[in-house]
Amino acid sequence: MSNLIAVAYPDVATAEKVRALLGDLQKQKLIQVEDAVVVERREDGKVKLHQAVSTTGVGAAGGALWGGLIGLIFLMPFLGAAIGGAAGAAVGSAQDYGVDNDFMRRVGEHLTPGAAALFVLVQQSVPEKVIPQVAPFGGQLIQTSLSDEAEAHLREAVRAAQS
Repeated sequence: MSNLIAVAYPDVATAEKVRALLGDLQKQKLIQVEDAVVVERREDGKVKLHQAVSTTGVGAAGGALWGGLIGLIFLMPFLGAAIGGAAGAAVGSAQDYGVDNDFMRRVGEHLTPGAAALFVLVQQSVPEKVIPQVAPFGGQLIQTSLSDEAEAHLREAVRAAQS
């Protein structure tokens, strides 16, 4: 079962740095991240989601590949790729996996303008190795799906790592 952890940061750059660090820690097999999204509240009050992977781009690429292959059968690979790419992009933009976008937007509306939050869906981790590397970036824990006991332990571990 995955756990959702959302941490608010004073700016987008800090949230992006932490997301990049989590990617490095995942390569080291210290954490397994299912989804990581930076939510930004702009100065004008609008909320923008910075997804780690664009489902539209992935869908377009996959659709173009399959469309091109099917187009080869009818001796029109470029037309097939174009149609497949457009269809794949449409399907990809409609898909949502990981953390619910509407939920992240609602939480993002409570951030101060210019601030950001990092939403991470964690499948598993080695907290005693991950927390000391993430804690120096600061941040405020704003949402988790952890039990009250596990959340209290996480807050205490972060406080200890920051000291």
